Order: sequence, then structure tokens, then C-alpha cells
Amino acid sequence: MSIYIDKNTRVITQGITGKTGKFHTEKCMEYANGKNCFVAGVNPKKAGETIFDLPIYATVKEAAQHTGATVSVIYVPPAGAAAAIWEAVEADLDLVICITEHIPVRDMLMVRNKMKAKEAKGGKKTLLLGPNCPGLITPDQIKIGIMPGHIHKKGHVGVVSRSGTLTYEAVGQLTELGIGQSSAVGIGGDPINGLKHLDVMKAFNDDPDTEAVIMIGEIGGPDEADAARWCKDHMKKPIVGFIAGVTAPAGKRMGHAGALISGGADTAEAKLAIMEECGFKITRNPSEMGRLLKSLL
Repeated sequence: MSIYIDKNTRVITQGITGKTGKFHTEKCMEYANGKNCFVAGVNPKKAGETIFDLPIYATVKEAAQHTGATVSVIYVPPAGAAAAIWEAVEADLDLVICITEHIPVRDMLMVRNKMKAKEAKGGKKTLLLGPNCPGLITPDQIKIGIMPGHIHKKGHVGVVSRSGTLTYEAVGQLTELGIGQSSAVGIGGDPINGLKHLDVMKAFNDDPDTEAVIMIGEIGGPDEADAARWCKDHMKKPIVGFIAGVTAPAGKRMGHAGALISGGADTAEAKLAIMEECGFKITRNPSEMGRLLKSLL
């Protein structure tokens, strides 16, 4: 089992002919079942051409109709990335994964509002992962995004994180301890993003193959606290929690766009306290995540 994607998922790359899209699509195609999973690229200026033996289409809708793809991954530069997300949503895909960082907040606000309006009218709900995220992976089946495939190992521990590098850190520790992962999901650090910790924790809770979870958050915003409170009432699986930014000064904007402490409940200590109250095993040391999880199994 897995969450969101598996070896049968069919994927389109938007921005496949750009340097980043080309590089990472090739790496994803080389991983596990990637050659069968990646079925098309989209670039209106290069429609009719091929890359890595994949056809390039002018639009997402066209690509989905011809290939049966239900997921797209976006490497479009920031100025056009929000429009690329909306194009995929309009094509009624199941999941859109946006890797692009530095998308203007206003652009994301407009896309989110359009997505909500579409759903309110009874349109299909498309899940969005990101933007500014590393993507997600189901080890030994498929990876969609920029994470290094070789550090992952098939198993039963879910990983969800706002930080890309901390996702790899947690996965690397688990693999070194001989503990595999069911899926690892990087949700991105932007203030306006798609899937939240809460959504991913619900998916892990429903997945019979996930036996425990590492949840990694950051300072700023209420998302981790919301997820922790839901987990207290519903989650039946052990969870290790870590929040990056324990030493961050209040009121100072940090690297991730969403990482700004306004004071109060969104500091690292406040979030860790809430997670602990809700039954998480917390650590303030990121190098302990794997060992702590192992002790709970």
C-alpha cells in the first residue's frame, strides 16, 4: 500500500523541456517503475516533439486524454507556475505536484480561490502538493519530484515534512536503521500551499501499510497544531514529532516563506508542547528522529 501514488500511477511533467524538468524527469524515470509511470510532457511551444521517448503535448488536458494520466508534476518557472497549476486543475487531474519555489503569494492566493470556487460549484477536487516542495515517493514503486531515490527503502513508516532536506534526513536515518518507509511526502514551506500535515496524517492513518509516522514541522502557522489535535482523537499509530526553528527569534522571517513566528502558539516550543500533549513522542534534536521512531515500534 501507499498514499497518493503507486507503481500504476500515470504522470505528466509540465515544463519537461526546461533544465530542471528535464533533469528530474529523467531521474524519476530511472527509479523503480518510473519508465512506465511517466507518460508525457507538456510544453505548448514544443507540441508534437518527443523527449525520453515521451510525447510532448500543447496542454495538460490533451496529454491526459491521450495517455490516461491522473497526476502532473510542475517544474515551470515561478512567473508561470500558478497558471500551470490551474491548467492541471482545469484538466480534472487527481493530484498536482508543484516543485517550483518563489511563486508570488498573490498568484497562489488566486489559484487557491479558483480551486475552491470550482469545488463549490460541484467540480472535481484536485489535490495540490506544494508549491516549493520536493514531491513524494513510494519506495521501490515510484518517485515524483526531486528527492534522492537511493536513500529510500520500502517499509511501513510514513514521513511528512514541510522541509525538503529534513524529509531526506528522516528517511536517511530510518534506512540506516533498517527501517523502510511506506511513503514520504514533502508538503512545502510556502504560506499558501495545498495538502497540509492534517491531510497527509489522515491518509497515513487510513493506510493499512503504514504502522508509524514521523511528522516534521516548522515555526509559523497553525498547521502542525491542527494536525496534532486531530491525531490525538483519531490516530491509532505511534508518531514522532520534530519542529525546526527552536532557536529562531520571534518576529524574524526565516528561509521558508511560511516560517514567520508571529508569537504565541506558532513558536517551535509551543508547537512541540501541543504535539507532546497530543501523544506524540517529540524530539528537539533532528538527529534523533530515526532512533526515537525505532524505540516506538
